Amino acid sequence: MSVRPDTAANAMRTVHVDLAGRSYDIAIGPGLIDRAGVLSAGLLAAPRVTIVSDETVAPLYGERLAASFRNAGVDAGLVAVPAGESSKEFTSFGRLMNDLLDRRPDRKATLVALGGGVVGDLTGFAASVLLRGVDFIQVPTTLLAQVDSSVGGKTGINTRHGKNLVGTFYQPRLVVADTGVLDTLPRRELLAGYAEVAKYGLIDDPEFFAWCEANAAALLAGDAAARTRAIEQSCLSKARIVAADERETTDLRALLNLGHTFGHALEAETGFGPDLLHGEAVAAGMAMAFDLSVRLGLCPAADAERVRAHLAGVGLPMRLRSIGGDNRRVWDSAKLINHMRGDKKAESGRLAFILARGIGKGFMSRAVDEAVLQGLLADAIAA
Repeated sequence: MSVRPDTAANAMRTVHVDLAGRSYDIAIGPGLIDRAGVLSAGLLAAPRVTIVSDETVAPLYGERLAASFRNAGVDAGLVAVPAGESSKEFTSFGRLMNDLLDRRPDRKATLVALGGGVVGDLTGFAASVLLRGVDFIQVPTTLLAQVDSSVGGKTGINTRHGKNLVGTFYQPRLVVADTGVLDTLPRRELLAGYAEVAKYGLIDDPEFFAWCEANAAALLAGDAAARTRAIEQSCLSKARIVAADERETTDLRALLNLGHTFGHALEAETGFGPDLLHGEAVAAGMAMAFDLSVRLGLCPAADAERVRAHLAGVGLPMRLRSIGGDNRRVWDSAKLINHMRGDKKAESGRLAFILARGIGKGFMSRAVDEAVLQGLLADAIAA
């Protein structure tokens, strides 16, 4: 993977994702929504795009993005979906497909995802099946989407059986990560994205995790240089892993799911609602994955304590009782394990976890003793 600096005054950085026949760039920097049309124009099969956003983001950035395309000689329309995880259900997906087909697209159409992870997943999946496949571009507007969900080509929607169980591997033509939009994000949303930043250090880059420990406060307070560095390093890490294992045919790409087996179970139990954001669930899940690794005799206890202390220190929820803020939620370890059985990494009934031999030493395991897991969950529920 490579990084190319930009000579423009806004100091755009470019990370290249190297895939055979499907390579693309991630542009990172402030003010890029206003440059998206110019950055995209040479990649379009025809000078027309449809922007897909949600009802929260569209009023903020929809017209700016459309204007950037029009100023580059590209016709731009916009379709908005409701905000939140409910838009990743079959019914909502069907409405979106009909809204897109109402515009009479052809196979040279390009969709542009403007929003967070929900919009990116939804738009990518729509692009992969609309007319059996059209191009799409990602313009992520949350920290979580900029460092994780917009990169790598995983698309999907949710079902009653779990999260992202229907989807495709479908790479974008370009990712445009405008760091300026992060200034308007609520701190809770920034924290949710920061969990995925820290993840890259925990799976295979202990030096980056140490950087996170030293710079998280500045990043969350709005330091532009720290944010750019975090996004660039996260994208470099993910691009390297995706290039080596695009379709998760080995256990390498699965490392990116550190904390997700626990996290998706927590999300499912809370109904994928506002009580628990995806990044918050991942943060709690990463702490639990390190705790489980300690119980299995794989990881030094000091490393697990360091992970939990850092994530709690920046303000991410670590105690299950704190989720939802009322301390009245009733958790059930059997229900959580049942949710885990629906995880995409599970095979023949065997649960799959990303565990760690220490910070920066993640690995996949399908040999976890369920009695140990049950004990861990019981203690987490009681804490």
